[in-house]
Amino acid sequence: MSKINQVWVVSDSADRYADLLAGAKQFGEHVSAVIWDESEALQVQHADAVYVLSGKSEQQRLENYAETLVALIQNTEKDDSALRTGTLILLAATRRGKSLAARLSILLQSALINDATSLALENGELYAEHRMYGGLAFGREKINTHTAIVTVSSGAFEPLEANAPHQLAPIPVSYIPPQHELLCKARRAKSVSSIDLSKARRVVGIGRGLAAKDDLHMIWDLAAALNAEVGCSRPIAEGEHWMDRERYIGVSGVLLKTDVYLALGISGQIQHMVGGNGAKTIVAINKDKNAPIFQYADYGLVGDIYKVVPALTELLQH
Repeated sequence: MSKINQVWVVSDSADRYADLLAGAKQFGEHVSAVIWDESEALQVQHADAVYVLSGKSEQQRLENYAETLVALIQNTEKDDSALRTGTLILLAATRRGKSLAARLSILLQSALINDATSLALENGELYAEHRMYGGLAFGREKINTHTAIVTVSSGAFEPLEANAPHQLAPIPVSYIPPQHELLCKARRAKSVSSIDLSKARRVVGIGRGLAAKDDLHMIWDLAAALNAEVGCSRPIAEGEHWMDRERYIGVSGVLLKTDVYLALGISGQIQHMVGGNGAKTIVAINKDKNAPIFQYADYGLVGDIYKVVPALTELLQH
């Protein structure tokens, strides 16, 4: 398979470099990573070249580096690709990443695809699949510009395993300020969860079938017995506020790539299943035999979670 000459990886989150580099190595002949601090160099050891941006401060916004990145990319670009797309820029599909991608798209006059769940090179053409209409559908787009910009959803690529660190010294890149610079004047502390359900192998999800927050203990007990993480539907996270938003599975939450997803008391509305349908095996337990979740499930059990969950936990613990 022919590959794209140059692939760039940019992320405002250090833990996304591993999966973005996996995609870059799959599609690119030469992979360059852009980091914000030399301490992140070990996160990008699979790259062929590493560039570290200067001028970073607490006040800086990621979008301010668009002009800097454009100059860097254009100065190192090769124009001898046999493919329509000669340069691919992969970014993490975060709020800041999407904002930077939009600026890059304008400055480079290049196609931009947000929230890509997969990429493919077919007959020399680059295709990206992404969520549409709030996640209710998926679109597959052919990118026709020489430079393609794609923000990638978490879990789209299997992260590369760490290699022994090699001595690839980051190349410093001078900051080129934009015409209108955005600066952050103050920050408010925010509680940050270390949970990333998109990387979990097993997930137990809970929905409106749970009557009270105090009953969550039986869900945690089952998850512990299964060596699984706990997720939830949107009403549990954003309606009842019983769980952190990072545990919300759905169209505007986490997209699962798990081996097993055990859905408890979840009806299975499409907005939730956009996030849960990526699991290899879905097991559903719901007392409503007509719940939509059973249309997606590989295995289903009609039953009351208040009876089934404790019994299942006891079996797993013995």
